[in-house]
Amino acid sequence: MAKRVLILNGPNLNLLGTREKSIYGADTLADIEALCRAACEKAGLACDFRQSNHEGELVDWIQSARRTADAIIINPAAYSHTSVAIHDALRAAEKPVVEVHLSNIHQREAFRHHSYVSAVAVGVICGFGPKGYTLAIEAAADILN
Repeated sequence: MAKRVLILNGPNLNLLGTREKSIYGADTLADIEALCRAACEKAGLACDFRQSNHEGELVDWIQSARRTADAIIINPAAYSHTSVAIHDALRAAEKPVVEVHLSNIHQREAFRHHSYVSAVAVGVICGFGPKGYTLAIEAAADILN
């Protein structure tokens, strides 16, 4: 049976392709999902790709991952900098976590330089646009194999 990867996307990522293209690029979330599904298939992983603007829904999905996933890849978006709840849920999930950001959060506003998720992640990939997701999938595959 293929190892299962839960790929979570936080608030406003549903607006990709139309929102601040100079920061986030022209790819839509659907484009990134297709990229992730192809990368997971290549790596022999099952892909569960989701997005929510709601912190509680993300926490619920992370909690469910204790039973349904072998690893979690998360682009927490703005919740990176604010959500202790997501941090705690990821810690409680006891799964390897890879954090991904489309932009380089360390080149942006000072409030974006800290991520609560980074403290519970095996690694963080930022600044490579959609390619960051495929790098995260490769990392998850390496960790799981």
